[in-house]
Amino acid sequence: MAALGTLTGSGNWFSALALGVTLLKCLLIPTYHSTDFEVHRNWLAITHSLPISQWYYEATSEWTLDYPPFFAWFEYVLSHVAKYFDQAMLNVHNLNYCSSRTLFFQRFSVIFTDALFVYAVYECCKCINGKKAGKELTEKPKFILSVLLLWNFGLLIVDHIHFQYNGFLFGLMLLSIARLFQKRHVEGAFFFAVLLHFKHIYLYVAPAYGIYLLRSYCFTANKPEPAASSLFPTLSFQEGPLPCILGSKLLGLIQCFGQSSVCHCLLSVEKAGDASIFLILTTTGHYSLFPLLFTAPELPIKILLMLLFTIYSISSLKILFRKEKPLFNWMETFYLLGLGPLEVCCEFVFPFTSWKLKYPFIPLLLTSVYCAVGITYAWFRLYVSVLTGPPVSKTKKQ
Repeated sequence: MAALGTLTGSGNWFSALALGVTLLKCLLIPTYHSTDFEVHRNWLAITHSLPISQWYYEATSEWTLDYPPFFAWFEYVLSHVAKYFDQAMLNVHNLNYCSSRTLFFQRFSVIFTDALFVYAVYECCKCINGKKAGKELTEKPKFILSVLLLWNFGLLIVDHIHFQYNGFLFGLMLLSIARLFQKRHVEGAFFFAVLLHFKHIYLYVAPAYGIYLLRSYCFTANKPEPAASSLFPTLSFQEGPLPCILGSKLLGLIQCFGQSSVCHCLLSVEKAGDASIFLILTTTGHYSLFPLLFTAPELPIKILLMLLFTIYSISSLKILFRKEKPLFNWMETFYLLGLGPLEVCCEFVFPFTSWKLKYPFIPLLLTSVYCAVGITYAWFRLYVSVLTGPPVSKTKKQ
């Protein structure tokens, strides 16, 4: 962690950001958790108590092990720590088991493995172009990017309330991207290959990696050439693989918005247009996660955390690009402001109507449709930007 404090040669602000969000994660330990909590507990039990040959065949629980082998081994390693907390959680037949020690272990396992994500954010920040750096620390692109990634609202509620290990997986993803930006292509390819063996959903990003590596490493006699330059010509983030990767993410459809918004943070601090797209994508996408936390105690938590993250995101990026045109036009502003009345309608009005019993799905339907419009619009704007931007050569000459 000592190295993290020397990100820009001044102070320990990065360490402070990482420590602060870690403390917040600890405060979220007692909150609601979804069935994914039981899924991972069952996987701990399977990998700990059964021989390898039975890991993918054990079906005592409906939550069978269905992730690639590296994640199975990941659970196996965790299980050998879990036995010191509560041996009963490692019994395959203890379905829906959740003691206080089990809760603490699984929550802390997510927090601990997030260390990889913190390191990956640090590596990505080293790649940032510092030309727009302001006099104040809070106006520096590296600081803004660190906050947007480390304090990402989506990761906080999905991993540390709902319960998953996305931070650890995003750590591998961002570290792979950082290595490609640093022209360490073999390492970047290695980390992405490891990621695929942890979670197969990232497979749809593979074509982008393949194209980039073929053009920038395999076919250039070790003279790197940005593979995405013709696809994303105005990129100033050390022209690299990120635009190609982001473009391929459209194949993941709306359910994968979280991965795209996290990666799009990297572009948001470089261009006003990308900042605008990022804000629409992440604000709408984050709101689409609200139905995951449907219990009453979590209602003020999710509203407060999203408001804080959204206000910071918009205000910090507006300051960063204050010399350029406004980040939103009137239509985009009207759409984003519409999320407020939608939340009031779904959470505070609808429950007291006669439709609650007959049409309980209406709030979820309204949220899904409204957010789908915003996310689709953000991707449309991204593709227009990609296809209509000026060539890299012209941008550099300017």
